Amino acid sequence: MTTAQNGPTGVLVLAGTPIGDLADAPPRLAAELERADVVAAEDTRRLRRLTQGLGVHTTGRVVSYFEGNESARTPELVEALTGGARVLLVTDAGMPSVSDPGYRLVAAAVEKGVRVTAVPGPSAVLTALALSGLPVDRFCFEGFLPRKAGERLGRLREVESERRTLVYFEAPHRLDDTLAAMAEVFGAGRRAAVCRELTKTYEEVKRGGLGELAAWAAEGVRGEITVVVEGAPEAAPGEVDAEELVRRVQVREEAGERRKEAIAAVAAEAGLPKREVFDAVVAAKNAVRKAP
Repeated sequence: MTTAQNGPTGVLVLAGTPIGDLADAPPRLAAELERADVVAAEDTRRLRRLTQGLGVHTTGRVVSYFEGNESARTPELVEALTGGARVLLVTDAGMPSVSDPGYRLVAAAVEKGVRVTAVPGPSAVLTALALSGLPVDRFCFEGFLPRKAGERLGRLREVESERRTLVYFEAPHRLDDTLAAMAEVFGAGRRAAVCRELTKTYEEVKRGGLGELAAWAAEGVRGEITVVVEGAPEAAPGEVDAEELVRRVQVREEAGERRKEAIAAVAAEAGLPKREVFDAVVAAKNAVRKAP
């Protein structure tokens, strides 16, 4: 349980910044930039471009606050907050703390009883979700996947039966590998949308099955990327019998999918563990071998 400190305390303001188009800046952002005692910015050069674009001047102290110094700088900012300062936190784009610096500072401020508020602003997560054409009533944000292939597959397998729509961030040079891994785990036919350069001049939303999107991305993709993936379809346990599971796998194999991918896709469609579909396929093969 947190308790407010004795004496005056400041306020921590988390400010959303444009993810592309500067015209999307929240109206309050300019006022907060001019009012803040301390502006903590993920990139001070981008902050300068932002203030110049908005036609405002910061009068407070500007400090860098990025992944590399977040742990070391947080105590300094908390000290300023408990001393009564108004600290404004901005990242390169979007809302602080959403796969960007901010969580440690918010947690530390809350622990000290400091008020935390926000200037709501653009969000790549919500923008991509809205544009995807996929269900938006329930979703979960998974951030960036691990860079190593084995760890990436492991993380995806943790959510292969997730019913909610999934949202990911990804670097353009890893997009093809990520989509291929998703196709392997979720199935090549699972619907998805790759949202590129949102709100910018070359904005593009590419929709299709994961297998199709992986082939498209193999040609090379540039820009800021957000990937939205359809959740696993709902199916009552036991609704699909073993014979039907085997038939579905065979159909996918005949269409060119590898058996491993076909099994993963059928399992996701039926809402079953992959092991259950795999066992059904193996049993069917053994039955054919034993047949006279």
